[in-house]
Amino acid sequence: MNALVATNRNFKLAARLLGLDSKLEKSLLIPFREIKVECTVPKDDGTLASFVGFRVQHDNARGPMKGGIRYHPEVDPDEVNALAQLMTWKTAVANIPYGGAKGGIGCNPGDLSASELERLTRVFTQKIHDLIGIHTDVPAPDMGTGPQTMAWILDEYSKFHGYSPAVVTGKPTDLGGSLGRDAATGRGVLFATEALLNEHGKSIAGQRFVIQGFGNVGSWAAQLIHENGGKIVAASDITGAVKNSKGIDLPGLLKHSKENGGVKGFSGADQIDPDSILVEDCDILIPAALGGVINRENADDIKAKFIIEAANHPTDPEADAILSKKGVVILPDIYANSGGVTVSYFEWVQNIQGFMWDEEKVNNELRTYMTRGFKDVKEMCKTHNCDLRMGAFTLGVNRVARATVLRGWGA
Repeated sequence: MNALVATNRNFKLAARLLGLDSKLEKSLLIPFREIKVECTVPKDDGTLASFVGFRVQHDNARGPMKGGIRYHPEVDPDEVNALAQLMTWKTAVANIPYGGAKGGIGCNPGDLSASELERLTRVFTQKIHDLIGIHTDVPAPDMGTGPQTMAWILDEYSKFHGYSPAVVTGKPTDLGGSLGRDAATGRGVLFATEALLNEHGKSIAGQRFVIQGFGNVGSWAAQLIHENGGKIVAASDITGAVKNSKGIDLPGLLKHSKENGGVKGFSGADQIDPDSILVEDCDILIPAALGGVINRENADDIKAKFIIEAANHPTDPEADAILSKKGVVILPDIYANSGGVTVSYFEWVQNIQGFMWDEEKVNNELRTYMTRGFKDVKEMCKTHNCDLRMGAFTLGVNRVARATVLRGWGA
């Protein structure tokens, strides 16, 4: 199912549970602004190449809009719209003072040199610099982008507006980036998993985990889970998949992945078909790659008892229904992967204050936000007699709706 259709469906279910007025419901769904720009840049060989860039600013009732910028061939208006809307609910669930936005450029960053990526990023920033800002819209890294991309955006934006470190988050620490930001989404996944397992009288130690997507989020989640006594039995990325039912030597896999650009060929585990990773035998499945990977075709075969959605929209609504009947507990993306945006908020706060925190403070604050967020979601589950996904959606939508009405926009 299309990500936008699925997101709209979840929003409408939440609005119905909350009994929202139809006019308010409609206004919450319509994006604040959609931006589409052409970015033409000279390539290293002197030829010109054109790319399409997007920025969807969904809602700013609770504060400046916030969301990543991704460089990926599949970036399109529907996907960006869906992810911008998800950011609105995610920041509200995390209870940080932001709205939602998302952006991207339709390109394959692997096909572009560093200098071509820099030129593309600077041209994109020139096209949108007057629409983003410290108190307007604060971009962050996403798939295909990282601290260096944010550094280029900061520098280009500062040419127009003066030095403004708080205009982007996920920057290098030398330019005001926060300590702990690199691991933040993965660490948030750890804290979210702990909160869920505690609810079921379990702990991380001794549980068997499968990680689909061994990129930044998946590898950090795996490393932190391993440090807390969890057993990683299978992991995959774009290069391949590996499995060891006795538990993968995680430090070895991390080293291999870093040196070889992926998990493929790791000698400490069996190579398996990447398509089978989601249905491997485990206690806890963590999809940490692309959206829509858990669908009606494979949901019946999933053996995990818990699914922690580290990726955005990894589970289709049809799969949700199948897994629910099987008794699988799903911790939804808009809560489970909110560690990244929460630490981005801490970075923004530090930049505005001009006062940086040590890493221990960042991690302790993140634990506080993630633990409190889980309790808030569970309260909504009890109030509306619903599952965790609807608990999270009703929590986020309710907070945004209340802010909208209080500001006088709900008429």
